[in-house]
Amino acid sequence: MTDAKPVAIVADDEPRLAAALVDRLATAWPELVVAGIAANGPEALALIDAEAPDVAFLDIRMPGMTGIDVARCAGRRVHVVFVTAYDQYAVDAFERDAVDYLLKPVSGERLAATVERLESRLAAGAPAPELAQAIATIARHLPVGRPVDGGERLTWIRASVGAQVRMLAVDEVCYFQANDKYTSVYTAEGEALIRTPLKELARALDASLFWQVHRGTIVNVAHVASTTRDLAGRTSLVLRSRPEKVAVSRAYAHRFRQM
Repeated sequence: MTDAKPVAIVADDEPRLAAALVDRLATAWPELVVAGIAANGPEALALIDAEAPDVAFLDIRMPGMTGIDVARCAGRRVHVVFVTAYDQYAVDAFERDAVDYLLKPVSGERLAATVERLESRLAAGAPAPELAQAIATIARHLPVGRPVDGGERLTWIRASVGAQVRMLAVDEVCYFQANDKYTSVYTAEGEALIRTPLKELARALDASLFWQVHRGTIVNVAHVASTTRDLAGRTSLVLRSRPEKVAVSRAYAHRFRQM
């Protein structure tokens, strides 16, 4: 056993709540070093990669990636504590799977119990528990999707490009297209795949920028250069950074009549 101090990162898109948790941790766990505060999911994952913390306090709902997404990517590299504002229904899902969580607003008593468990695990040199199955169960119970109106919009996606998994900024996406069991994501650089259904994507994307143009296609209008219409009256979109044209069904053609 070494004298090295335990290290943690905190991830919450609400700066006031993140600062409050750091303050409470300073009292409940004076030896803990908070190596950084992330304002969203991708930042949290970058901090975990850079700082190799012992513990990550992850807010569930964050822009780009949820705390659950971050935990999936981090695997067993870090002991995860989820921070949630959800009600007892959601908390039941955590407790059934014996996952560490803090309910907002964080109480001193609950934090003390969590710190005690973490200190015990770290002192024993115990590896972070395998959370894959628990995370899958919790994800089915928690309403982590973004609301259709007035909520956070999707800004980052994790997509498969060959054997790699890459983070893609949503504003770089030219269009999404339903593709059997997957959704194809087309950017200027090429094609990637995600498992999120097009219908679910439509609810999470900014509707002022991402327009459904076909039953199986959503296009980023910022990447549309012009429209064309053939002799049969069928409309297609010419993209700024993709060679192919995107077909527009008659049900959505009216959106482009003034272009």
